[in-house]
Amino acid sequence: MRPSIVPVAQEPRIGLVLSGGGMRGAYEVGVVEGIVEALGTPIHRPSPFRVFAGTSVGAINAAFLAANTHRADLHIERLRHTWTSLEIERHLQFDPLGFLSLRSGLRRSGNTGQDQEHFGRSLLDPRPLEAMIGGSIEWETLHDNVESGRTLALLVAALDVATGKTTIFSEVAPAADFNPSRDPRRRAEVGQIGDEHVLASAAIPLLFPARRIGASYYCDGGLRFNTPISPAIRAGSDRLVVITLSGTREEGVEPEVKIAEYPSIFFLAGKVMNALLLDQVVYDLAVLKRFNHLVAVLEQALPPQSFAEVERMLIDSRGAPYRRIETLVFSPSEDLGAIAQEHLQRHLDSWRLSRIPRWLLGVARGSQADWAAYLLFDGGFAERLIELGRKDALARSQEIREFFGAACVLAP
Repeated sequence: MRPSIVPVAQEPRIGLVLSGGGMRGAYEVGVVEGIVEALGTPIHRPSPFRVFAGTSVGAINAAFLAANTHRADLHIERLRHTWTSLEIERHLQFDPLGFLSLRSGLRRSGNTGQDQEHFGRSLLDPRPLEAMIGGSIEWETLHDNVESGRTLALLVAALDVATGKTTIFSEVAPAADFNPSRDPRRRAEVGQIGDEHVLASAAIPLLFPARRIGASYYCDGGLRFNTPISPAIRAGSDRLVVITLSGTREEGVEPEVKIAEYPSIFFLAGKVMNALLLDQVVYDLAVLKRFNHLVAVLEQALPPQSFAEVERMLIDSRGAPYRRIETLVFSPSEDLGAIAQEHLQRHLDSWRLSRIPRWLLGVARGSQADWAAYLLFDGGFAERLIELGRKDALARSQEIREFFGAACVLAP
């Protein structure tokens, strides 16, 4: 794609867009770690990223990183530690009573200091996930970074259960130029973001409870909007780093799998989760590339006055003009489902699991484990995905340095 046009005196506003995908999100941590290592920026310098947009697990990672833009390394080692400290015996706890609504009175203390109830039925106990998010993300530091402009925007996508609209919870710096979409399927809600917004974005239906924020209930934003590219652009990004968790797919098509007999319910569950939660980023990037080309052609073909009229028309219809955006896209070079299956083969027998998760993971161990890659809340599995992401990023070190430019790179 052609690079965006940025004044020489102004550093580019680089956005980071993170997809949803459960435990697959550990791969995103590895890619960011590899980018930090490739740039070689010292800790005392500010972050190379200014805008962060994420859905589901991507929202968790985005919130952590946005809270650490006062450090060039984004405190990535701490985020790695958070992921690799996961214990499957504690973080994969089935809660049948909660799903049947027989467990009541479950309460927690939110970041506002006020008690908030859980809403909605869920198969998994959400408290370990809440503890992970509450213990790793420094919300006050996040708000300070946004207020100071070190973080221009944090954008978190969640699905409004009642309306079916995607809500983009948006914490935006005073210096940012944020133009919300006029798409009737989406709306933006501007204000401080806290753990309840991130938990709502990560609430996979049935597995985790929907969350009430204000008068509405929200669940996993990946159902409708798994890779929030557009909000990152509308928050002022000139360039985008996009990390997708779609595995080794090319052109958005899953690899063919030969089925000798009728597929099991678990095989089908994995494919349904892929269809719902893995992103359509290939299509979105193709659209972005076409618009980049269109804008370039219009700039060259039209006189300045006519091009300005086109821009005014676009602003009237969509709230913002089209801009040429350079992108750097990462996706796993290996099949994450296959890695999950191999990890289960090695470690399942050593885990002290209750009957239901042991039975389910046992089934996954003997068949294609696409769905298990979402729920394998194990630090060892996270370590493997992080290392894969780091390897994929470091393999493109020169491309990374060229993309970020001299302002973000410390010469070796």
